[in-house]
Amino acid sequence: MDPNREKSLHRAEELRGEIEDYLRFKDEFLRETAEKRDIISKKHKQELMEYFGADEENWNDWHWQLCNRISSVSLLAKFIRLTDAQTKMIKEISKKYRWAATPYYLSLMDYEDMDYPINKMALPSAQERDTSGELDPMGEEHTNPAPCITRRYPNRLIINVTSSCAMFCRHCQRRRLIGEADRIESEENIAAAIDYVRNAGEIRDVLITGGDPMMLPDELLERIISRIREIPHVEIIRIGTRVPVTMPQRITPGLAGMLKKYHPLFINTQFNHPGELTKEAMEACNRLADAGIPLGNQMVFLKGINNDKYIVQLLNEGLLRARVRPYYIFHPKQVTGTKHFQISVEEGLRIMKYLRGHTSGLAIPQYIVNAPDGLGKIPLLPDYIKESDETHVRLCTWEDKEVEIIY
Repeated sequence: MDPNREKSLHRAEELRGEIEDYLRFKDEFLRETAEKRDIISKKHKQELMEYFGADEENWNDWHWQLCNRISSVSLLAKFIRLTDAQTKMIKEISKKYRWAATPYYLSLMDYEDMDYPINKMALPSAQERDTSGELDPMGEEHTNPAPCITRRYPNRLIINVTSSCAMFCRHCQRRRLIGEADRIESEENIAAAIDYVRNAGEIRDVLITGGDPMMLPDELLERIISRIREIPHVEIIRIGTRVPVTMPQRITPGLAGMLKKYHPLFINTQFNHPGELTKEAMEACNRLADAGIPLGNQMVFLKGINNDKYIVQLLNEGLLRARVRPYYIFHPKQVTGTKHFQISVEEGLRIMKYLRGHTSGLAIPQYIVNAPDGLGKIPLLPDYIKESDETHVRLCTWEDKEVEIIY
């Protein structure tokens, strides 16, 4: 055999060995977890529709989903088996932190196991009693030069248009703003925010967020987008939303068609676990992608949900199939009531180091820590540089092999 071919075949066997454990995990997850969950979620969907007296048309209507959110422990207990202690705990936490989940998202849960990742992202936990952390770790209250605006960078800013979300995630960085009821910012405040952008010629990038701006009616959302698009120095508009995950029914053909008129427009969403990447969610993402909208994902590391290298790889590769580019992985913020989701930076870096070489670069987002007090994002990378000076650099590959480059 040709020596080069023999060497190549040997290397191919090495590489195959590197991926075997993940392939076994993926096969087991898809066969025993995803397929099982699909059957269970269909059963849950039927139970929910029967309870609410709904049909498929209702289920696929985002207004129906929103109107029938599960937000009381008495209603939740009709579907999920709760102990007396859990019932008491949820009532207690509800007095401090609002919670709600759409029937769609509830259908994805495990009705017997409150530690299932989907449950943990949506339903109150006794660990939310922990008062450590801050209500506003990002310092948003001190970086708002005009109503609705958060500004941390020289040429871009955020406009927060609503406190409403389809679901109130337990790790939310803005849980202080959820309040007792859904609230849309007043026309006066939104106009003042847009005027601020109009008078700040250095702003080229505007992110519309909340809450979730997709909770706004199409007409109001379009009025906001169109007025921003009229500003000559605004080059791109971004929307931050989790509705493709928590209420994919919101991504209607009409909404996608409206957004298509305002390119360049980008959407970032937040899938945190492969269990959220359902057929309905993928269809919602594809509808947006078909409208020419680039999609990005901003996962948050959450202990007990996705602090696992194979879960992250499986999620990110699934996102690419849904035409969503993994964009950021955020280190969890020090938000009061969310300490139980915290992981160490070292653990996050180990996962990021694993991804390099084990999946395509398209499936590897940036790992980001948000600096306190609104000082911006800090990217984190494993230490690939072992030694360097003006003549050479010694580097570490994804396999921990050291190489040297001479200048």
